[in-house]
Amino acid sequence: MSETKKIAISIPNDLAKKVESLRKISGESRSAFISRAIKKMTRERERKEQIAKYQEGYRKHPESKEEIAFAKATSARILAEEPWE
Repeated sequence: MSETKKIAISIPNDLAKKVESLRKISGESRSAFISRAIKKMTRERERKEQIAKYQEGYRKHPESKEEIAFAKATSARILAEEPWE
């Protein structure tokens, strides 16, 4: 089991009520619910960072005209081989 750290947080009453309602529906403890929410937020942020890095790399090194032509020709060949019935 991984180590845990106990923390105290303050949130607005309306948000606390929403958390309580949602966590009851999910059947999770408050700790599990909040942990899951933080993990989701963290994954989303990491995903956005990865996309930004990809886009930056693509801007620095876009496909050449030859690579685009090759991709189009390959796609057309592969699609032509598919039975479209």
